[in-house]
Amino acid sequence: MEITDTPPADIQQVWVTTDGSRASIRIDGTDYSHLVSGYTIHQQAGYPADLVLQFAPGRPPPDFDGNARVAIGVPHEPGPAAAHFLSAIDAGLLEKAALARPDMDGGPHGFTKAVLAQLQQWARGDFDQDQETG
Repeated sequence: MEITDTPPADIQQVWVTTDGSRASIRIDGTDYSHLVSGYTIHQQAGYPADLVLQFAPGRPPPDFDGNARVAIGVPHEPGPAAAHFLSAIDAGLLEKAALARPDMDGGPHGFTKAVLAQLQQWARGDFDQDQETG
């Protein structure tokens, strides 16, 4: 998630109340509840709280009344990162690695499943040296 940053000096009064299923969020007296579907409050000792408002499902924390830096969360779009990752893949190496997977089966779409499993493994940073060097 990308988060807009608010300068540390720009502290606003925040009131968050919840009944366990719905939350009310007011910032400097203005109700923003109808715009927010999720939020996170984080505070380190000796520093103002950070309140992140987001447009994604979330579970409300306990009631909060205090000063906080407020940032707006923007759901991360995976498309550009996925395109960048895929553009760096060597097609020959991917085919070789997928065919060598011990979990590849001969069933319907077996090769495609193996290719997707290999891409997921590489996306997690799990590079098996035997499959890379062949």
